Amino acid sequence: MQPAASATVVWRDDGMPASPRFDDVYRSRGAAGDAGLAQARHVFLGGCNLLAGEQPAAWAGAPCWQILETGFGLGLNFLATWHAWRADPARPQRLFYSAVEAWPAEAAHILRSAAPFAELVPLAQELASRWHGLLPGLHRLEFEGGRVQLTLAIGDAQPMLGELTGQFDSIYLDGFSPSRNPDMWSLHTMKAVARLARRGAWAASWCVAGEVRERLTTCGFAVERVPGLPPKRHALRARFDPHWQPKTRAQAPLALPTVEAPRRCAIIGGGLAGASCAYSLARRGWQVIVLDQAIEPATGASGLPAGVVAPHVSPDDRPLSRLTRAGVRATVARARALLRDGMEFAATGVLERHAPGERRLPAEWPSAADSAATRATTYPASAPETLEKAREASAPLDDTHLALWHAEAGWVRPAALVRAMLAAPGITWQGGEAVERLESTTEGWRAIGADGNTLAEAELVIITAGFDSRALLASASAQDADASTLPLNPLRGQVAFGPMPSDAADHAALPAFPVNGHGSLISHVPTLDGPIWVTGATFERGNACAELHETDHAHNRQRLAELLPTASAAVDVQWIDGRARSWSGVRATLPDRLPAVGAWSRASASTDPLAPHLCTGLGARGLTLAVLSGEILASWLHGEPLPVERNLAERLRAERFLT
Repeated sequence: MQPAASATVVWRDDGMPASPRFDDVYRSRGAAGDAGLAQARHVFLGGCNLLAGEQPAAWAGAPCWQILETGFGLGLNFLATWHAWRADPARPQRLFYSAVEAWPAEAAHILRSAAPFAELVPLAQELASRWHGLLPGLHRLEFEGGRVQLTLAIGDAQPMLGELTGQFDSIYLDGFSPSRNPDMWSLHTMKAVARLARRGAWAASWCVAGEVRERLTTCGFAVERVPGLPPKRHALRARFDPHWQPKTRAQAPLALPTVEAPRRCAIIGGGLAGASCAYSLARRGWQVIVLDQAIEPATGASGLPAGVVAPHVSPDDRPLSRLTRAGVRATVARARALLRDGMEFAATGVLERHAPGERRLPAEWPSAADSAATRATTYPASAPETLEKAREASAPLDDTHLALWHAEAGWVRPAALVRAMLAAPGITWQGGEAVERLESTTEGWRAIGADGNTLAEAELVIITAGFDSRALLASASAQDADASTLPLNPLRGQVAFGPMPSDAADHAALPAFPVNGHGSLISHVPTLDGPIWVTGATFERGNACAELHETDHAHNRQRLAELLPTASAAVDVQWIDGRARSWSGVRATLPDRLPAVGAWSRASASTDPLAPHLCTGLGARGLTLAVLSGEILASWLHGEPLPVERNLAERLRAERFLT
């Protein structure tokens, strides 16, 4: 064998990839050479009836199809499935592929693995471009405009299967040999797989070991041996059809099993939260109307000139940290799909300055010496990446000024993202319509204006109106779901902004990437009136009025001077001559600093499908959390795999505040 750069994969002299950890090959070698793709098609796609031929594939005409794989490996099964989905005219509208993997390989190995198969190379390149920051937990990677969604559960199989959600139609039982990796094939792992299987789902594997067949049978699968791909004589097929009623954990308390097909939805609020929910539902086929009292979208807190998209880091990797990490990936992906890079967003990375003792990285995070795939994309103060960016920003680093570098973060113009999402097919914007109250009907909901006229009718209503959500919720809530128990609070914030300096030296003094910390600076932001810088923001709790305060203006100036003295000096004259102006908005916050997402009802959604839904309380992290929250809500509604861990999603339930 010739060792590669990573300890996860080595390449043998015959060109086969192998795992030194398990002393086993990733795939066998056939008579004609590398049999990896042939095995993927024969054993897994063929075993689950996913290859179109004389008979349509099992997924033909389905609105969505969910596949679970135990052991992602080098991604060949995923790439083969994605390729088959692309080639099938009767393919499902949406493909959800979830996989558990304890030891993700580096992107270079994924590319090398796919290289012998020309039809997979472009797909492997797309996968490799998103292959970063795969820390323990769930990661959602989107392809084909969101129609193909890959959920990677990084960690040991049993606990990570417990964090996955969904009801899977096809199951690929992969992984290294039971003699080398027994945990992957244990009875507990098979039980975890069975809990995620839809009745009638097909499972397939190259492994036909007697103990594996016995465990599958115990878990409710009808197992058979079928012809294998040489040099293997047999493969395994199994259909999940237990003769008992499986005891399944509630897949998602907010799911609406009655939503078998997309319907109509009225969303109250035209900011980031509302636009994100509208976009997520519209791309699942819903007809969505977005109502807002303002004439134009994003006139509230989402009207910020530009905002930072960056993760929150904590030593214990608390829920907010994990949520923001997933949120950054989701927001940057959405921005790349809809916005003009360098004009309306830029994934430049973000330098975060902090005081000693703050923002320490979790001890269990892989270090820079580990695989590039698993390494965090946040670097500590001592890392060369952080030191380099600090020098570029003229940000002093010493015992009292430390920093982190978030390599996959950046800035976004929120209003541009809101407008782009609202422009999606299936969404209707209706501005200048103040909703006074919401009334339930036998068919769903009716939005009523101040004059008593009906503004919209829909089967589902989602309230995304920031702090005003509480008043709207009060008009819609039944007595057993009192809106007064939603502890939503206003948080007024003010930023300052001005034109980029015309002097070349002053212009260069403003960094090409955002700097965050106690205050922030985003510079070189293009606008119709020329590039601008933005700094702030202040935090005033309990004030629901988006008013401008001179004291806040002065405070933002002082904080910029403390954050970046050189940049502050370059724009200091603008505070004196009035070119530095202010903008203010009101955010909505909740005590646990997590958003409220989903149904507002004590009853489970299965018995109360018409409960009003919420997406609010995003606080000062609306840009980071809105896109992800919209996807979580839409996934719940459709019973799809969630983009975050089950236990994390549970913490977001709006109904957590009902007593």
